[in-house]
Amino acid sequence: MISVVLVDDHLVVRSGLRALLSTQPDIEVVAEASSGENGVATVLEHGPDVVLMDLAMGAGIDGIEAIRQLRTRRPKQAVLVFTTYDSDADIVRAVDAGAMGYLLKDAAPDEIFAAVRGAAKGQSHMSAPVASRLFQAMRNPDEALTPREAELLTLLTQGLSNKELGKKLFISEATVKTHLAHIYAKLGVDSRASAIAKALRREGMR
Repeated sequence: MISVVLVDDHLVVRSGLRALLSTQPDIEVVAEASSGENGVATVLEHGPDVVLMDLAMGAGIDGIEAIRQLRTRRPKQAVLVFTTYDSDADIVRAVDAGAMGYLLKDAAPDEIFAAVRGAAKGQSHMSAPVASRLFQAMRNPDEALTPREAELLTLLTQGLSNKELGKKLFISEATVKTHLAHIYAKLGVDSRASAIAKALRREGMR
């Protein structure tokens, strides 16, 4: 069972999300919080597999700061941003703070379920509009990445495993690993989340 904590200052949003997630037999909302401060305390108390975090929450610390504090206290905590804000600045700040994924509140239920399940396994996920902008940024002809590497980096935002990436691109898992090694080396990172964060700062995402 995947345990989830919801952090959002709107009761209607939390109630709707709780009702939606409750339709899945493998996902359970164990607690809710209505502010950044309470969100941090609630997560530390319950230790959930995944946190769904809004960005703007009125008074007190915002979602970005809450994510930073959680990553400091629980470095391996999976946090998915769940927000209406889709500006480049918000996306970069969230990923820099340690968010594992970035979902927009108009995401389809199946996308939300997949993102939660992926986050519980340590996989990143970003809503289609965010992934699309990342792809456009990485298509810059002046980039050091090859077209195939840029395509692979974009697919990482969908939370695909190496095996799934291989099937998607019609290449072997070994080739996927080779491409990932090249991407990490060129971007100067050592993980998928760091690669996505670095890509979001590149030309076209500022």
